[in-house]
Amino acid sequence: MKLLRFFTAGNVDDGKSTLIGRLLYDSKSISTDIIETLTKQSKSTGVDTDIDLALLTDGLRAEREQGITIDVAYKYFTTDKRKFIIADTPGHAQYTRNMFTGASNTDLAIILIDARNGITEQTKRHSIITGTLAIPHILICVNKMDLVDFDENVFENIKAEYLKFAEPLGLKKVSFIPVSALAGDNVVNKSEKLEWYKGTTLFDFLENVEIEHEETTKKSRFQVQYVIRPQTDELHDYRGYAGSVLSGSFEKGDKIFIYPLDSQTTIEKIEKNGIEVTEAHAGEPIIIHLSDDLDVSRGSTMVQINDSIQNDNNLEATICWMDNKSFQEGQKLIFQQNSFTSKAVIKEVIGKINIHSYLNEESDGHIQLNELCKVHIKTAENVSYDSYKTNRKTGAFILINENTNNTVAAGVII
Repeated sequence: MKLLRFFTAGNVDDGKSTLIGRLLYDSKSISTDIIETLTKQSKSTGVDTDIDLALLTDGLRAEREQGITIDVAYKYFTTDKRKFIIADTPGHAQYTRNMFTGASNTDLAIILIDARNGITEQTKRHSIITGTLAIPHILICVNKMDLVDFDENVFENIKAEYLKFAEPLGLKKVSFIPVSALAGDNVVNKSEKLEWYKGTTLFDFLENVEIEHEETTKKSRFQVQYVIRPQTDELHDYRGYAGSVLSGSFEKGDKIFIYPLDSQTTIEKIEKNGIEVTEAHAGEPIIIHLSDDLDVSRGSTMVQINDSIQNDNNLEATICWMDNKSFQEGQKLIFQQNSFTSKAVIKEVIGKINIHSYLNEESDGHIQLNELCKVHIKTAENVSYDSYKTNRKTGAFILINENTNNTVAAGVII
């Protein structure tokens, strides 16, 4: 069964949590005991309905009391056709880092727009981050259509305005659905009040949207997570390299190149779940055995001999600063890409990206919390990578403060 990862974003009070709650409730993806609990809790929220559907994704009681969703709330559900992982991200501008985190590994972005307010600065911010992260599919849900009398012109005007704004962002696929999350119109059930709309409901869209998991068709990439050497009497000469296939596929007998060793060898054997197999594909955890005895270590990257990869210690990237403390020039960092790590420094802040207009701004050398910047990073060791837009698995990374071990930034290689 295929898995679809998606996230929701929008202004505060645009109805993100209510939309996901309605989706889960009307699709009968909530157990009876949870419904009973939510019904009791809803009595204290003052909602007009019997159950406050927003409580399904509003994580902690303290957050509910503040009236905002601070962190990224994850929900999981399954239908007859698909498994789903939902990340409900915050709407406040000061939580850009949370959205960047929640969106980084998803296949689909749902951006909510309040039909009364149209496109806002937050809509633009969310769309720019979505474009930066190269999310394969964008769905614009124009919510609260009941508050504009289900007017087709309101929907069409928002659609036209959004497409005009989004044109320079390079978004891959954009779709639009008019909904009323509170009343349930066009969420799971088709709305008679939106008879002018000939498209699918949100639920049908999510079950049937074709999201090609591009890592299966990309160049073959494997990164070592662990070197297995039992050194027992029974397995005296055993040496296997465990990890997941990041993209593409590998077969027994493939000639491969290993970085940073700059060495060529052949795959002698592939193990999967303790059983020898002839091939392995993207996303599968495997153990690779090589025909040559090489000094391969954690973080080493294996590629098919004809599938070239960049290998350099000077990187240009877009980062989102996540630390409460601003960037300090010369700050000692650790660059981490999957299981590969290297000491690193940000040599130059090339410029800042205005997350409301997508315009490049001159750098003042500083990076504050939630800012998006283009930077030049120098690592102590060469990094094996593809540009993020070419391969999301090898083009993404995080930066860690070497002294505090805090993650200070997440980024994508340009």
